[in-house]
Amino acid sequence: MTLFEAEATANEPRRVSLVRLAGEITRNLSPVGRIAVDGEVHSAKAYNTRRYFTLRDRNARISVTVAAKNIRHCTCEDGEAVRVTGVLVWETQRGELRFDAQSVEPRGEGAVAAVISQARERLQAEGVLDRQRRPLPLLPRTVGVICGQEAAVRKDIESVIAARFPGYPVTFRTSPVSGPSAAASLVEAVIDLDGRDEVDVIILARGGGDATELLPFSDEDLCRAVAACTTPTVSAIGHDGDRPLLDEVADHRCGTPSIAAALVIPSEGDLRNELDYWLERTRDTAYDRIERAARTLDVSTPARALQRGIDTATQRLDRATSRLTNAHPITRVQRQQERLAGYVTTLDALDPSRVLERGYAVVRNAAGDVIRDVAQLGMRDTVRVTVANGAFGADVTELESR
Repeated sequence: MTLFEAEATANEPRRVSLVRLAGEITRNLSPVGRIAVDGEVHSAKAYNTRRYFTLRDRNARISVTVAAKNIRHCTCEDGEAVRVTGVLVWETQRGELRFDAQSVEPRGEGAVAAVISQARERLQAEGVLDRQRRPLPLLPRTVGVICGQEAAVRKDIESVIAARFPGYPVTFRTSPVSGPSAAASLVEAVIDLDGRDEVDVIILARGGGDATELLPFSDEDLCRAVAACTTPTVSAIGHDGDRPLLDEVADHRCGTPSIAAALVIPSEGDLRNELDYWLERTRDTAYDRIERAARTLDVSTPARALQRGIDTATQRLDRATSRLTNAHPITRVQRQQERLAGYVTTLDALDPSRVLERGYAVVRNAAGDVIRDVAQLGMRDTVRVTVANGAFGADVTELESR
């Protein structure tokens, strides 16, 4: 072979079939992966269950297709600046390169505000925004927190817990908090925590971001899921000035995740102080009743029984108080409250004045002795009868023994 013939062979194109060429194009597109591209919407139209438009900038353009399953995440109009997230696909039958969109998000505060406004109108028509708000529990058994993977938000919440009530039970549920998959993941997290019996309140928390990054928290499906919860919810998205649509749907809204944690997590110190206050009031009430009973009735067996009952109740209160520091951070307060209610019931049962209120009376002779036997009386004796609200005198006109 001559040098000329060798050079000619080396410069010849590689021959491939059209099918093989299409296959090579497809394989070479795979490494590109999932991408997000900014541009302007042009020639938007709908056909059957799909949407089509051209994404363009000053120097380039590409055809975009939105499948039916992704349409709810792809709202756009001609001339609107958007960010399209999806994958490149080679359309073999048509011989075209296509951008399959998984989400289309508006860019710029004006565009985002318009999307949120439209969603608000639809939710308002459904009654989602005007529903009755649920109160927060005083002592939630467990607090559920939905947040992203970033350490800052979780660390802020954990710092509040450590300051207010160390060891308080909190369940963290992580989820994407921006991007096309965030809304669906957040809905799943809300449904998961709402289905757990021990979770009594749910906080949805996120750090700050621009209007587009916070857009998942204005998603209609997320708002509906939060409205349908049986568990009270708190929205704590971004900074105090950020107001996604979720703020208008949740039962309570806080400017930051830290503020939300402080609202939901009770203060251990305040609870202890309140418990001490009620314990002291219970003791005072007990001794007040002893004094009233002593003034109303003679120093008799019922009064001594009352005193023993009060002493026993006071000892139990003291033991319960000493055990407070060793009990579970939630149940120990609840148990003390239940014991207080039981002690008050015991005091009511032991109080002789309660017996009088049920229609009974205490009868004394002229010497002031309590009459327990008819043999203590004679005909025409004068007696004094004490009832619940006073006393009166009477003469004995009839005696009958049993």
